[in-house]
Amino acid sequence: MKPQETLLNTPTKENTFMGFSEDAIGDDHIFTGLKTPMRPDAFVLSDTEKKEKISYLFSEIMEVMGLDLTDDSLKGTPNRVAKMYIDEIFSGLNPANKPSVALFDNKYQYKQMLVEKNITFYSNCEHHFVPIIGKAHVAYISSGKVIGLSKINRIVQYYAKRPQVQERLTNQIAEELKTILETENIAVIIDAKHLCVSSRGIKDDTSATVTSFYGGVFNTPEKIVELQNYLNQ
Repeated sequence: MKPQETLLNTPTKENTFMGFSEDAIGDDHIFTGLKTPMRPDAFVLSDTEKKEKISYLFSEIMEVMGLDLTDDSLKGTPNRVAKMYIDEIFSGLNPANKPSVALFDNKYQYKQMLVEKNITFYSNCEHHFVPIIGKAHVAYISSGKVIGLSKINRIVQYYAKRPQVQERLTNQIAEELKTILETENIAVIIDAKHLCVSSRGIKDDTSATVTSFYGGVFNTPEKIVELQNYLNQ
């Protein structure tokens, strides 16, 4: 039996979630926890070894789909995909890529909310590995310490660059900022378009998904209205 035939005829175990099969769940949105699901041995292989293995496996996928890997346009694709996965769009899986953040005293004595809005990010849906494209709005009120503005963008990008669910992404950014800034007064709002919705399945190209996290004083109606006013300016 040929390798491809073995692959196509290998029985698969039906996975379930809360008693429902994958087919029954279909395209329903599943959020299983705050942490990105990772195996304990996730970093046994070096980045170079991972790229070599991904390149090989992706070439196998292309072969199964019937693509001609001797074609000049396609023969470099497995290596390009492997490099893109490890060095770019999924680089946030590696803690070594986590941005270093320095805290500074709030010498300006600015005690109102600071809002960094319209932070563009690109992520990927962990259910179909297709893009999530959106904007994040982040706000905090200093507890005595501040961070450089660009660090907020970098934190958003770090957590976005991994297979994601938008609810998890929202909470991961908020929890990271709470830890760094040593305050509960954090707000994160994400407005994103999911290509798993617009380019496949239901193929709805007009809908968007909004998620939010309000911590500390941002849980009050007054602060939520104030934040919304900033975002609408």
